[in-house]
Amino acid sequence: MDAESVHIAEPGTLTMPDALWDRTMRVSAVIAPLAARAIVGRAAVDAAALSLGVSRRQVYLLIKRHRTGSGLLTDLAPGRSSHGKGTWRLTAAVEDLVREVVRKQFLTRQKRTQAAVYRDIAGACRMGHLPVPARNTVTRRIRALNPVEVGRRRGGPDAVRSLQAAGGDVPVIGTILEQVQIDHTVIDVIVVDERERQPVGRPYLTVAIDVCSRTLVGMVVTLEAPSAVSVGLCLAHAATDKRPWLESLGVDAPWPMSGKPRQLYLDNASEFKSEALRRGCEQHGIELAYRPPGRPHYGGIVERVIGTAMQQVHELPGTTFSNPVERGRYDSDRMAMLTLHELEKWLALAVASYHGSIHSTLGQTPAGRWAEGVAATGLPAVVTNPTAFLIDFLPVVRRTLTRTGFVIDHVHYFANALKPWISRRDTLPPFLIRRDPRDLSRIWVLDPDGHLYIEVPYRTMANPVVSLWEHQRALARLHERGIAQVDEEVLFRMIGQMRDIASTASKTTKRMRRDTERRRTTPAVTKSGAPSPDAVLPPEPSDDPPSDAPSPGIAVAGFDEIEQ
Repeated sequence: MDAESVHIAEPGTLTMPDALWDRTMRVSAVIAPLAARAIVGRAAVDAAALSLGVSRRQVYLLIKRHRTGSGLLTDLAPGRSSHGKGTWRLTAAVEDLVREVVRKQFLTRQKRTQAAVYRDIAGACRMGHLPVPARNTVTRRIRALNPVEVGRRRGGPDAVRSLQAAGGDVPVIGTILEQVQIDHTVIDVIVVDERERQPVGRPYLTVAIDVCSRTLVGMVVTLEAPSAVSVGLCLAHAATDKRPWLESLGVDAPWPMSGKPRQLYLDNASEFKSEALRRGCEQHGIELAYRPPGRPHYGGIVERVIGTAMQQVHELPGTTFSNPVERGRYDSDRMAMLTLHELEKWLALAVASYHGSIHSTLGQTPAGRWAEGVAATGLPAVVTNPTAFLIDFLPVVRRTLTRTGFVIDHVHYFANALKPWISRRDTLPPFLIRRDPRDLSRIWVLDPDGHLYIEVPYRTMANPVVSLWEHQRALARLHERGIAQVDEEVLFRMIGQMRDIASTASKTTKRMRRDTERRRTTPAVTKSGAPSPDAVLPPEPSDDPPSDAPSPGIAVAGFDEIEQ
């Protein structure tokens, strides 16, 4: 497997400093509309040059880069140095120092001047024997900051009121995928396990709704509680062709609604505020917008669709209804008979039926409105590499390379591709690593130059595939037994013991049956191979899957400082 290690291009998003990232977003906002025109007049170019503070020639070059690029934000990334491929004008150490001093000295209620902050930066660089950046370089970094955030940090909420929308009426959405709303709910039905057909509990549903057409563009059904990864899975399902997924379910029904949304509209739950989601959306040109506090009607569309779906679910065997009063003496556990896979298939068919029914607000079918939108704007851009897209939304950890590879939460990872860096590991900073909480058997490691992700598997290939939730439960069990020094062998032995207990008790204990089903429904179990967003399976801490095929190559989006 090592000889065929997967390498994945990283366009610089994970290593790009925040200031440059924000600057690139502003450049994209100006250049993208010009690049979409067949002919760009000189007046428009001059206006763009004035807005961006660059020359007319640079505007033409940016337009060309946008047209010939891959559709990512980083196609227009500024600040690349001509003296070394992939390096920024400031070293990483100086960029980190500038960012830290600006955060601690400039973004405070003390309202220190830029001159005073620059003096602190210059002094800190000299003390650390680092090159001192020019004054205008630091000024540009400060100007590139979000003005709303700067105003809030330096003057409080009242100081930025004029910079923000006043709120009121929900914005009118006129084209498909202009805005997509995502939300979660617990499904009001008990599902059963595959083997014994015994109840395992209520699953979760995450859906993405296109506001213009009211169509469902993405769906995730899982036994895991909503998380940042479930949001990424739902977004990946929305952006990819659904035909392979429908075939895997055995569903012969149309679901042509796919494509990357221009805006993702979310509530203020913690899983919608992760850095991974923010940078992933920005990399793919997806704007993140949040429901204003105190204005629940702003997210009403997705909630109404979920409410309609739950009413239909109440007709299924094993339903829990909406509350105990409505349920009465109905025994949901005894009547349950659908597996998670069967429920997912039923939901896919229900979605197809919904798309073909007249919508009271639209006065036509959602499918008809979607077709009108496609006729007006053309077919939406669909993601061709689902795994690559999903990795842009996976959590990130940082680890130092050792002689034996990486150690993350007592688990060792190694690949021959790491050998060139091991000899100079003492000179390298901690590596940036992506991992899928549903499948800990492999990680994606960003090379020191920040251009490629390399797939790195378990060092001990005989270890079973586990998920983060199973790993954490085993760790907690070891600590309960007073075992302070945990190593990999002890950890996986505990996981094996817990699985044996679960398989023995699964006939009598609903929780054990649920855990067994969580492992079984992991992508790597259902399909030997890389976790596929199309497999609409579990969110964050999902299940443990026996997967032996490496994930495909992936271009990943990243961040400057990210915690798991």
